[in-house]
Amino acid sequence: MKKVILYTVLAMAISNFGCTSSNGSEDCKDDVKDPRGKMQPWEKGAWETGKYRNVFREAGYSQDEIDAKLAKAYYDVFEGPDRVYFEVGDSMGYVSDVKNKDCRTEGLSYGLMVAVQLDKKDVFDKLWRWTRTYMQHQGGSRDAYFAWSVDPETGENFSDGSASDGELYFITALLFASNQWGNDTGIDYYGEARNILDAMWSKDGTDNVTNVFNTEHKLITFVPDSNGYNWTDPSYHVPAFLEVWAEYANDGHEQFYSDCADSARSFLHRAVHPETGLNPDYAEFNGDPLVRWGQMGDAFRYDSWRVPMNIAMDYAWFAKDKEWQKDYAKRFQNFLYCEGIDTFVDQYNIDGSTPDWILPAGKDPSYEVLRHSIGLVSTSAVASIMGTQAKSWKFVDELWNAKLEPYEDGYFDPYYDGLLYLFSIMHLSGNYQLITPTE
Repeated sequence: MKKVILYTVLAMAISNFGCTSSNGSEDCKDDVKDPRGKMQPWEKGAWETGKYRNVFREAGYSQDEIDAKLAKAYYDVFEGPDRVYFEVGDSMGYVSDVKNKDCRTEGLSYGLMVAVQLDKKDVFDKLWRWTRTYMQHQGGSRDAYFAWSVDPETGENFSDGSASDGELYFITALLFASNQWGNDTGIDYYGEARNILDAMWSKDGTDNVTNVFNTEHKLITFVPDSNGYNWTDPSYHVPAFLEVWAEYANDGHEQFYSDCADSARSFLHRAVHPETGLNPDYAEFNGDPLVRWGQMGDAFRYDSWRVPMNIAMDYAWFAKDKEWQKDYAKRFQNFLYCEGIDTFVDQYNIDGSTPDWILPAGKDPSYEVLRHSIGLVSTSAVASIMGTQAKSWKFVDELWNAKLEPYEDGYFDPYYDGLLYLFSIMHLSGNYQLITPTE
């Protein structure tokens, strides 16, 4: 399971032919037999029903096993010897990309989302205090935005610029915290969310700082400045979060956020390949792979792993695009299944062929290899929320049996692999929810 995939020239050639490879059959796109039958996705979202699927339970695992699986995943990522969460004094904490030795808005915002989803207010408050102190700009043209990369030892910014997905997650997590705990327990969560939102709408290009969203296309930008305002990252498109903003931001831009949710869905239609369901890491607003950076963003790589999870979340919460989403899940899981349910790798050209260049996992050049990475194993399983085939159960089982541990060559990423693994366990156990206001 946790082995490095070492490709010979022959194996790489075989993989280029897609569904004639690992399963050894040209009909591998056909459904498989499973005693659990075909996966049956729900037809209504949680916004309408107030209910969340426990796919693990449907798959036959006991509730005690599921609870233990979630608790172990949280322990491994936040508390265990290979944790990525670290406390500073009595009142702060941060999440670190330990292999790259920095703190990123990606990780801090993911940590906040985990904490609010699992009702861990103390962890949430510590993370927010650290984020506000060391990452959030106070004043100037970048006021209320966040430095995307910070030194965990000194708190100094490695980069002053922002990554738009960080702001997206920060605002959503704060709105959820406001709904969950109110605003009079030490932190005004809604006020903090509005501070970011109001500042976002004041960004007019001064010093090249822009809105997080391209207001003409109503699509999230790669970065909110002139260099990234006119292109995007498909994994930043989380329409479910924008529906949350439309409901709970109350800042006068609710219709814009609702429109952005619809625009995100339409963009994803354009960005994913019609046969494989794969998308590029970076894209033009028309969905075409971004080629202005050469090989960096034109293929399905690490960022892209998040896309099936984001689409499944939108299905589970709102089910507004369910027919396309079910078809997407079928195409995406069929492709990976044809590559081999326990051998599919973590980088492809969007047509399913093997990239000429492999993006290294970390700074060590020896890690420039393809793997059956647990991060993609995890998010491909979340796509089963939209699954209509019996083979969707196989992806759930693959995640259930996965281990967050080092690969055979010693490479280990408890940060990105770990957080996506934890998120996926939450999704498939019904513990990643649209948090509405408590009475």
